[in-house]
Amino acid sequence: MRQYIKKHSFKALTLFLLIFCLLFSQTAIVNAAAESVDKSSADYLQDVINMILEKYNGQITPDQLMQGALKGIFDTMDPYTTYFTPEEADNFMGTISGTFSGIGISMELSGDYIMITKVFSGSPAEKAGLLQGDRIAEVDGTNMVGASLEAASALIMGEAGTSVKLGIIRSGLNDKLVVDIIRAVISINPVTYDIVDGIGYIRLDTFSSNSGAYIALALEQMDNAKITKIILDLRGNPGGEVSQAVAIASRFVPEGVITNLDFKSEYYTDETYRSYLEAPKYKLAVLVDGMSASASEIVAGAIQDTKAGTLIGTKTFGKAKVQGLIPILTPEASAKYEKQLGTGIVDVLDLEQLYGITPTDDEIIGYTKMTIGFYYTPNGRMIDGTGITPDITVEDTMPVSDVVLAGIQKLTRTYKPGLNDGGTDVCNAEKILKVLGYDVGTPDNLLDEKTFTAVKQFQKDMKLWPYGVMDFTTQKALNDAFDGVILKYDMQYAKAIEVLNR
Repeated sequence: MRQYIKKHSFKALTLFLLIFCLLFSQTAIVNAAAESVDKSSADYLQDVINMILEKYNGQITPDQLMQGALKGIFDTMDPYTTYFTPEEADNFMGTISGTFSGIGISMELSGDYIMITKVFSGSPAEKAGLLQGDRIAEVDGTNMVGASLEAASALIMGEAGTSVKLGIIRSGLNDKLVVDIIRAVISINPVTYDIVDGIGYIRLDTFSSNSGAYIALALEQMDNAKITKIILDLRGNPGGEVSQAVAIASRFVPEGVITNLDFKSEYYTDETYRSYLEAPKYKLAVLVDGMSASASEIVAGAIQDTKAGTLIGTKTFGKAKVQGLIPILTPEASAKYEKQLGTGIVDVLDLEQLYGITPTDDEIIGYTKMTIGFYYTPNGRMIDGTGITPDITVEDTMPVSDVVLAGIQKLTRTYKPGLNDGGTDVCNAEKILKVLGYDVGTPDNLLDEKTFTAVKQFQKDMKLWPYGVMDFTTQKALNDAFDGVILKYDMQYAKAIEVLNR
């Protein structure tokens, strides 16, 4: 975590727009006066801690009590402000950055084996020839049959540049494959895109640190195909980094303001982010819903205010709060630096920026993700608590045969799963087949007998060779069928097509 702070600018580190905490109950906002806690209150807290240490008949340390106190303090504020231990902060930053160190696979348990369900594009795993459906029998000589996912992950993940040796069991091969892989930093792609009937479709799942770069790659493909009509799907996107929202908006919004950030503390400088695009190059439709939040609303609000596109769907979530990630000194380190500097200090960033002092890792007790400001749309709208009403309201898409259409991705056509093979492509194929009316049971990552029979029936209905293997021709037919399903059931998408074709 300390390395992350050193390598990134203060502003880039601290500005996040997230609603991940909506999974939990919301806490009432405390309207406390903005005044310092007096010394008697601080002494009282210390007396409570001392009383617990003296009388509690259980295992507890002063550090654990302080962590609990800090969690309680930050949990009394708005639902977006929280406290992280260093380990929790590392996990949070991994989510925001969209990167991790490993070989680039997703896994799940399949019987006694760990099965690879997804191989990330461009990853060391892909370059080494690993496939969806491969089963991991060994990791660096350690038997993985009957092992847990946690045990396998602990052995497979590691520092970039180091190697790991996997023993792989693959359908159709009698001998075990042994594959040497060099770990690397894996960038998770939050963007999926497609071109259907001359219209580009781009879905963005989150505003992680690499979102802007992947959007740029998608638009490059659109330009190469001479696509001028684009659907940008922000439905269900909970937010992310301000910088990524600005970078993406600047590809669609004409020259002018994208958003204004307003902070309470004089320590932060109010910011106006601008686009320098001379003129929009795409006819644009943006899909939004009640879970399009934060950074999604920066983009959607800028596009709506500047009339750079048409918003279609339902009212957005309504979160205009900006969070900053602030490292906090331990009580001992705070006392040390107060004695050295002659002033009380707990914020590590203050210590670094104002005094040029970088504390050691063990002098940081944790981090707070705290609301530090608000953002406004180009026209000065404050959408916190109210959301953005789309230009065209179309009700949200309901599940079809208990399948959420937004949870389906097109098949990758990278391998040909057969009976008892597995992977993400199998799961997506089962979802498509279920929506089409075929009996596959509950979609999962395994091509079992029921799915095998359904694939054969689909192949027969499509006048393909009915042998149950999901070959590339069958996968293309499933993808084409999915396009028809979307047009039939996703009325927001269908309305976007209608608007772009006017």
